[in-house]
Amino acid sequence: MTEQSPVTQTNAARVAQSPDAQVVTSVRHYTDSLFSFRITRPASLRFRSGEFVMIGLMGDNGKPLMRAYSIASPNWDEELEFYSIKVADGPLTSKLQHIQKGDHVILRPKPVGTLVHDALIPGKRLWLFSTGTGFAPFASLLRDPETFEKFEQVIVTHTCRDVAELTYGRELVDSVKNDEMLRELIGEENLDKLVYYPTTTREESPKMGRITHLIENGELFSDLGVPTLDPETDRAMVCGSLAFNLDIKELLEKAGLREGANSDPAEFVIEKAFVG
Repeated sequence: MTEQSPVTQTNAARVAQSPDAQVVTSVRHYTDSLFSFRITRPASLRFRSGEFVMIGLMGDNGKPLMRAYSIASPNWDEELEFYSIKVADGPLTSKLQHIQKGDHVILRPKPVGTLVHDALIPGKRLWLFSTGTGFAPFASLLRDPETFEKFEQVIVTHTCRDVAELTYGRELVDSVKNDEMLRELIGEENLDKLVYYPTTTREESPKMGRITHLIENGELFSDLGVPTLDPETDRAMVCGSLAFNLDIKELLEKAGLREGANSDPAEFVIEKAFVG
């Protein structure tokens, strides 16, 4: 028996009638498994760059099906941007990947999260370690002037299987360095602080390998011409798969960095929210 369209007219109507409904303003598909979308932002919503909110649609049972999504847009943006995977049998993303401009999604406007500046103590160098759609919160932080005011150097690493999966991150970094509005907002003097280090693990690219391996063998630091991790100078934010987060955490702790939180700032923080 053939499955019906993932987003039925009945469910669409239910979403639009929700008090937390927001309008989709644009959708872009990067690969068969990755897409981004933008929605209207409630006038009352305030958030810190790097936080996440709950996004969803109505489930087949007529109840909201919600998942945590990092806000990819910076806190000054008039709209909200999100970067998502597509999971064929995912309860939410199997439906969400079919949204189009003008559709509605449910937004619970209560932002939370650990990937915020308040959770880190002052340092010299900020590392942003990501895999896949884990780049999303960093897309927010990289467009926030505060990120560059707090650190002398900002290094964002993005590891994916294939080159095409790096497109979102690469274009975001390019926009920070080349978009006239962003250059003015962040400050010309701060643009040289940003370093982008993409790697792939399956398709051949200029830089191959898991970032954890490149940390362990020292290749990451020699490539960038920077010292190895030091709790006196280095701060880090981590967002990726559960296995990736745990591996990076182990490496950071081995280097002497401590995990922090909003209530107890330290040298690194990890995002623990996942989308399915």
